[in-house]
Amino acid sequence: MNHTVILVVDDEPQIRRVLRATLSGSGYDVIEAKNGQEAIEAVIRDKPDLILLDVNMPEMSGLEACSKIRLSFEGPIIMVTVRNAERDKIAALDSGADDYIVKPFAVGELLARIRAALRRHNNDEPLLKIELPELSIDFENRLVNVPGGRVHLTPKEFDVLRVLAIHQGKPLTHRRLLQAVWGPDYGEETESLRVVVSQLRKKIEKDPAHPRYILTEPWMGYRFQGSSMASSKHSRRKS
Repeated sequence: MNHTVILVVDDEPQIRRVLRATLSGSGYDVIEAKNGQEAIEAVIRDKPDLILLDVNMPEMSGLEACSKIRLSFEGPIIMVTVRNAERDKIAALDSGADDYIVKPFAVGELLARIRAALRRHNNDEPLLKIELPELSIDFENRLVNVPGGRVHLTPKEFDVLRVLAIHQGKPLTHRRLLQAVWGPDYGEETESLRVVVSQLRKKIEKDPAHPRYILTEPWMGYRFQGSSMASSKHSRRKS
């Protein structure tokens, strides 16, 4: 037993029962909530490791619940829904979800997504450095090196690269990137973000037209791909 606690949030009792049986059978501890308010209370009370959150719920939607949960919860949130439109996926990611799975889904796919989300979260320690074959980033000293030597990044370019890199492998929407770097009042200025990403690629990519590290998620945003990423973590200092 791995003692990982998963909070299942769904207004349909039958779905909660099926998910409880599936997850318990795979070694997870399961707690349940039948609406958004119960989910918020369960997060505070039970401190789950991961949340499976249904989008279509009465009174408080899953998207609204996700946004509120994110105020106090840093773990993975996987949205579960029957909707499969691109705009729905973007809305889920913008609300704070880490992943998105569409009903009906195979049990194997759900478990794989849970394992991947937990793995990413467990690796989300504060980064000091990233060392890749043709890219080195020193976050503490704000230094970036490529095979040709050190490259100078503007503050916005470095901050965009940092946000993408610490969420390695995870798609980030334009809105989330803009709000993380420019501030909470931004979210629609996608052209500014495109300009910064374009300049970043010219500086760190060997072939900016065919980027290796900063990949485009069509109509959605960007993703940093660094499969051989190795990070050093902050050392603990005694006060």
